[in-house]
Amino acid sequence: MNQELYNMIFKRRSFHLFRNIGNNSISSNDIESIIAAYETFIPLCPDIKTAIRIVPASETTCKRGQQFCILLYSEKKDHYLQNIGYLGEQLELYLVSQNIGTLWFGIGKTEEPSFRGLDFVIMIAMSKIDDEKKFRKDMFKSKRKLTSEIWYGEPIMGITDIVKYAPSACNTQPWIVEHTDCILKVYRYKKQGKRGIMPVDKVSFYNQIDIGIFLCFLDLCLQHKAIPYEVELNTDNGLDEEKTLNAIYKILS
Repeated sequence: MNQELYNMIFKRRSFHLFRNIGNNSISSNDIESIIAAYETFIPLCPDIKTAIRIVPASETTCKRGQQFCILLYSEKKDHYLQNIGYLGEQLELYLVSQNIGTLWFGIGKTEEPSFRGLDFVIMIAMSKIDDEKKFRKDMFKSKRKLTSEIWYGEPIMGITDIVKYAPSACNTQPWIVEHTDCILKVYRYKKQGKRGIMPVDKVSFYNQIDIGIFLCFLDLCLQHKAIPYEVELNTDNGLDEEKTLNAIYKILS
């Protein structure tokens, strides 16, 4: 993946409301560039077809003061939610590099539930930000679980301390990594009774997208550290279990 995206991990923030962001607008050229950039991103699952549409905020139910929404569509196959999270996070980090503020908006709806034969999955709200200082100043001050809650086994400097800052629905941080020897096992984790404000029947749906976002962070960090690895994905059936294995990483060095 483009290593500039790694640098944006430290700058990005979720704009839950787009206020006091200036009067700069996303232009038609910006939109063309976003669509072109999306075509360059590396999917988690190359055999899954995806597409994006960019529409004015008024054409969605997202009312956070944004200018546009990016609608993400996919065919439905094993890992399609993780794949959308993986691609969508590359998209979000790219937007941050263009000084465009973002918000993953899970509960948003559109009047176009299908596009090019693909199903709508989720949207990202966005607006141009007039000053880089309005992005995150210190990622490490963000509210996250203790490292000991999400990483079991020997930590990896530059990996363990960064991946925990991946965004997630309602900040649920639904992941656990088990590190044994040169193997990293990534689980979707759901603490029983904990789901934030998400509807109970949507927790698994959004958390599988979150796992894709987390894997994007993990891959960017491993690649930034020049650590070679192989990945094997494990099918997640979306069951309401405490731990569901999603991926096994084999560190080759």
